[in-house]
Amino acid sequence: MLEVILLGTLAALAANVPFVSARLFCLLPLASKHFGWRLLEWSVYYAAIGALAWLLESRLATPHSQNWQFFVTTLAMFAVLSWPGFVWRYFWRKPGL
Repeated sequence: MLEVILLGTLAALAANVPFVSARLFCLLPLASKHFGWRLLEWSVYYAAIGALAWLLESRLATPHSQNWQFFVTTLAMFAVLSWPGFVWRYFWRKPGL
């Protein structure tokens, strides 16, 4: 159960990092980080969290095969988790901060 809580917390943090950080993958400084860079970074984090979840599942038992419905649902959940960072970046934050 602890692994599920930790994975969910890590997913919530990873979903918001592209909108909070002005650096690409928290490493490379960019002069201006456009929405396309944020979307690319967000999708890479989604894939990384999915790979980590698959790895944790494979340590316990044989991973279940997933259909497209599973990936659409997890993508929607990841989008919902990223809502606070998106709102902070584009709705609440004053320009120039």
